[in-house]
Amino acid sequence: MIKIYHNPRCSKSRLGLTFLKESSRDFEVIKYLDTPLTVEKLLDIVKKLNIEPIDLIRKNEKVWKDNYKDKTLSNTELISVMVENPKLIERPIIVNGNKAVIGRPTENINKII
Repeated sequence: MIKIYHNPRCSKSRLGLTFLKESSRDFEVIKYLDTPLTVEKLLDIVKKLNIEPIDLIRKNEKVWKDNYKDKTLSNTELISVMVENPKLIERPIIVNGNKAVIGRPTENINKII
């Protein structure tokens, strides 16, 4: 089943959700700010996205700029930072089986549905 890791307060995430609704496909909405991701789940998502953890971080967020911007962090540390601060995770993330995309732009979702 398709899953969307969604933040209702994010306009791009809302666009991704609308896109999935209009696709008439079954999907599950995971509000990752309400149900935080585990280290294992986030590692799985990064693997499916085929990116480095740093590429999943929203670097313009205040928490990143204030606490991490000038630090050199390992991939393990970056995953921990995102688990502790889920606002830092790019959104929306759409997962379908063994593949995933960041839904920015929304058309990226077509690549996996």
